Amino acid sequence: METILVTGGAGYIGSHACKALKAAGYTPVTYDNLLTGWRDAVKFGPFEEGDLADRARLDEVFASHRPAGVMHFAALSQVGEAMAEPGRYWRGNVCASLTLIEAAVAAGCLDFVFSSTCATYGEHDNVVLDESTPQLPLNAYGASKRAIEDMLHDFEAAHGLRHVIFRYFNVAGADPEAEVGEFHRPETHLVPLLLDAVTGRRPALTIHGTDYDTPDGTCIRDYVHVSDLVDAHVLGLGWLEQGKGSRVFNLGTGSGFSVREMIDHAREVTGRAVPVMTGPRRGGDCTRLVSGSQRAEHELGWVPRRSDPGQMIADAWRWHQSGHYES
Repeated sequence: METILVTGGAGYIGSHACKALKAAGYTPVTYDNLLTGWRDAVKFGPFEEGDLADRARLDEVFASHRPAGVMHFAALSQVGEAMAEPGRYWRGNVCASLTLIEAAVAAGCLDFVFSSTCATYGEHDNVVLDESTPQLPLNAYGASKRAIEDMLHDFEAAHGLRHVIFRYFNVAGADPEAEVGEFHRPETHLVPLLLDAVTGRRPALTIHGTDYDTPDGTCIRDYVHVSDLVDAHVLGLGWLEQGKGSRVFNLGTGSGFSVREMIDHAREVTGRAVPVMTGPRRGGDCTRLVSGSQRAEHELGWVPRRSDPGQMIADAWRWHQSGHYES
């Protein structure tokens, strides 16, 4: 049974990836500093607490577990924060990832699956984004992810580091069995914010900008279910294990939904009103981000099975009500 090092495995996507890896026959080892992750989410394999900037700790973990590959999720990821504190993102994402990549290469661990983002593309209104779309990030979050992608290409040329890069769109939903779900401190993602407003954990959902050039004035995003997303990561790991070349894949559905449309879906799923207030636009937000994911479908055989808004919100709602939220 091969071991995979999962950075950020105590976080939202990383914890779901650990479950998917275990189901696929791997042993996921979570490496997390618990800055944004939570210890209770580590349920599917060993836990190693540590920071990506700590090379000695990384070397110790690589030597102890001898992973066959890395799935790298750990990152700072808030657009507003990236606009206000770009230095934190260059240090926390780029410098830390460099340390991780160097440690992996030194340990001879040369299969690397990287969690990138559609934010590397920037603003391309009325364009379905595919892997050949120019990368013109609008903020330090997207720019830092693009820099890590460049880093991986350089380390492949110099050291043979094989990699799969996933640029994905808005991730939502929760494990259908409600073992893990979405919880951030502070919460900034739309679906849990919607459900918090529904349950009264917050007074209302704030819509940031109602004057975008869209049918209802609110931003449009392509939402992908977290379980579908991590299935793609397991397929990406298999791609590398089969000796195929390094590759970039978008992960989305090709369909966009506005904030107001997601509010309507939440109302239908929960049977409750969603209190709403409006606020100004946030810096760095694009009008419309929709994926073209044909490459993942055709080459990886990836099919998003749970990524319609109603299903994503229903799964998130089940976990939201499970009591895990309070842990």
